[in-house]
Amino acid sequence: MKLSNTRLSSIYVLDQDQALDFYVGVLGLEKGDDVDFGVMRWLTVRVPGDEREILLEKPGPPAHDPATADAVRDLVTKGAGGGWLAFSVDDVDAVHAELVAAGVDITQPPTDMPYGRDMGFRDPFGNNLRAGNIKG
Repeated sequence: MKLSNTRLSSIYVLDQDQALDFYVGVLGLEKGDDVDFGVMRWLTVRVPGDEREILLEKPGPPAHDPATADAVRDLVTKGAGGGWLAFSVDDVDAVHAELVAAGVDITQPPTDMPYGRDMGFRDPFGNNLRAGNIKG
């Protein structure tokens, strides 16, 4: 078996409109698909010019029964939802300054690491995100 590149990843969000405002309005991603399937909304974003998309997935049907959806929501708000995203940036310090000015929750300021310089932050729901300039 030979797999090719990943085209779609997902991250749990508690409010898709708020997520869209954050990922597009604050982080500068672009909106991809926005489809109402009745039981769920398929909402994606992507880095401009990239074909890979991130599904902003709301816990619930059809993937989760009500009890499981509640448990997933609880884990997400604690930063333990299992999802995280890492973005490549040219200037970590400039991105940090922009995120601080936007009121984003910073979990790790820009730090020099053996692999490059990066930082940590969270989306409005508690998901862990990273932005870095990775050597390589």
